[in-house]
Amino acid sequence: MKGIVLAGGNATRLRPVTYITSKQLLLVYDKPMVYYPIKTLVKAGIKDILVITAPTFSGSFVNLLSMEQQKIKENGQPGEFCGVDFTFKIQLAPKGLADAFVIGEDFIGKDDVTMILGDNIFLGHDFSSEIKSFKSGAMVFAKQVPDPERFGVVDFDKRMKVKSIEEKPKKPKSNYAVVGLYAYDNKVIKYAKNLKPSKRGEVEITDLNNIYLKANQLKVNVFSGTWADAGTFDALNEIQNEIRERKSNGESF
Repeated sequence: MKGIVLAGGNATRLRPVTYITSKQLLLVYDKPMVYYPIKTLVKAGIKDILVITAPTFSGSFVNLLSMEQQKIKENGQPGEFCGVDFTFKIQLAPKGLADAFVIGEDFIGKDDVTMILGDNIFLGHDFSSEIKSFKSGAMVFAKQVPDPERFGVVDFDKRMKVKSIEEKPKKPKSNYAVVGLYAYDNKVIKYAKNLKPSKRGEVEITDLNNIYLKANQLKVNVFSGTWADAGTFDALNEIQNEIRERKSNGESF
């Protein structure tokens, strides 16, 4: 299983701070935002990770993560990501989440892949068992939210079998949102290459998931715990407060 952290985009909702740095490099309490999704992958046993960035601040990601790999050589203490093999690629323009599998084709090779969004932070749930037991098809995760119209929305039947997934619907059929963590078998590369851009001009991850759904190869796991899509100032403030509180109670991240 390979891992991808998608850390591109322009982060217009976080301007003016994102004029001078990437959103995923902003501090979330005491660590850069990108550390949290990377740790989600590492905790699941994924040590071969591609970080996809926008062009402007790509060098900052290389410097930051390379230093964490090598910290053990400087002071005898292990860095945050010792033993992790990072690869870096640039997404020249934000063409959609599914574009990550086209950019990452050579990196993925013949393996399966788990992708996590670089601004998604998960607390209180361990995804290790689900990811380690992944065999084939596609596996995504869903959580109940108060504003499902902002996300891909999953509609379940009475037995919690997936009926449909819609991208940012004006009238959501449920309040279950697909979060930014996805596992796919190797067919994802072929499927992503054949996707047509949506009306927004992007290749949508929801369209990719619907390919697997139509083939009866999509699994959706509903989870509890905290999920933060940290792309706004309010979301950043909320997740920082929760991390501070959890750390004060003895949790480590």
